[in-house]
Amino acid sequence: MSPMILALVIFLATYVLMLALPKFRHIVALVAAAAFVILGFLPFNKVWPAIDWNVILMLAGTMCIVSLFITSNMPQRLADLMLSHTRDVRVAIVLLALFAGVISAFVDNVATLLIVAPVGLAVSKRLGISPVPMLIAMSVSSNLQGAATLVGDTTSILLGGYANMDFLDFFVYHGRPGMFFAVELGALATVPVLFWIFRKNKQNVPKTDVIEVRDYVPTVLLVLLVALLICASFLPNKPAITNGLICCALGLFGIVREIILKKGLSHAAKVFADIDLVTLLLLIGLFVVIAGVSEVGLIAKIGEIFTDVSGGNVFVIYTLLTVASVLLSAFIDNIPYIATMLPVVTSISATLGIDPTVLYFGLLSGATLGGNITPIGASANITAIGILRRDGYEVRTGDFMKIGVPFTFVAVAVGYVFIWLVFGR
Repeated sequence: MSPMILALVIFLATYVLMLALPKFRHIVALVAAAAFVILGFLPFNKVWPAIDWNVILMLAGTMCIVSLFITSNMPQRLADLMLSHTRDVRVAIVLLALFAGVISAFVDNVATLLIVAPVGLAVSKRLGISPVPMLIAMSVSSNLQGAATLVGDTTSILLGGYANMDFLDFFVYHGRPGMFFAVELGALATVPVLFWIFRKNKQNVPKTDVIEVRDYVPTVLLVLLVALLICASFLPNKPAITNGLICCALGLFGIVREIILKKGLSHAAKVFADIDLVTLLLLIGLFVVIAGVSEVGLIAKIGEIFTDVSGGNVFVIYTLLTVASVLLSAFIDNIPYIATMLPVVTSISATLGIDPTVLYFGLLSGATLGGNITPIGASANITAIGILRRDGYEVRTGDFMKIGVPFTFVAVAVGYVFIWLVFGR
């Protein structure tokens, strides 16, 4: 058996097992990563660079800030304020999903989930309903909006760095409406979809008193986090882990402040305990697995297939790339997938002698939104499931797909048409 075929078999088995064994996804991913290294598919000296430490550090730092944010009572206060202006549960769920989406346009969608999930959990407890569908809706909405700006998602950051785009290029690129408008049109189209999905949740929202906030500093840290991430996007030649260092620095500041104010390490230990190591280990394993698949030439082979099947027709390649990205990203985390496919898209564009913009945006749209189909298709989904698991809720693949599939279909269709009309003709 050739290395490429064996790698494909292990890769497919890995994702089947992760879907079948949700409680052990991190173990499956780490075992598969070890297999790729032991079998020589990924040289040992390439394991460390294969892991996107920027994403890992962003997660760890933001988790610390969010732990402080939760104990400050701010999520509960936001939940109370939102519910005081909402007439039924269905509207509350849709508003929370849109709220997550708006934040995700300016903050990495994983960080967004960590920020807004406590609000969703607080709202669910107030309403006496399961938080599972609410957090799924928030997750898919944040994934969608993450592609709207340069700082909204790691996939956008990867494209921006590779194509030398700055923050404003996502709004207007080459004198044309940019990715931001493709995403926002898709977001508007998903509103009726969410109302249809949650059409049975028409119970009235009970009125409650608005809780007082204990400490506003964690909220200030989150706002500062957003501002610094936006500013960092304009820095030329910045280190790859810049965003991660920003998140960790603010997180450590919050922890040190707690130690000084509380005059002890007990609360700081709780903050460190809130770092979801299972999610971090799962992502580390996936990064190594995808790097191994790329190393044996499997993903590059996909690029060759695109060119051969399309016969050189740009519209066909754009369509195939968008559809394939949706389908592949349903099972492959979109961060390593985008990182791998960007050079492939550049190669295809150079072969055809065309401007790669339409293919870049098609790739970003398909890969970002395709991650909404399954629980393991995007880092934000994995994070949402981790949050729910810590609260005692298990998310079945079928439950996730009931929301993710129709949401994805509508958003992708709208973005697909917009990108082609603006950049493809």
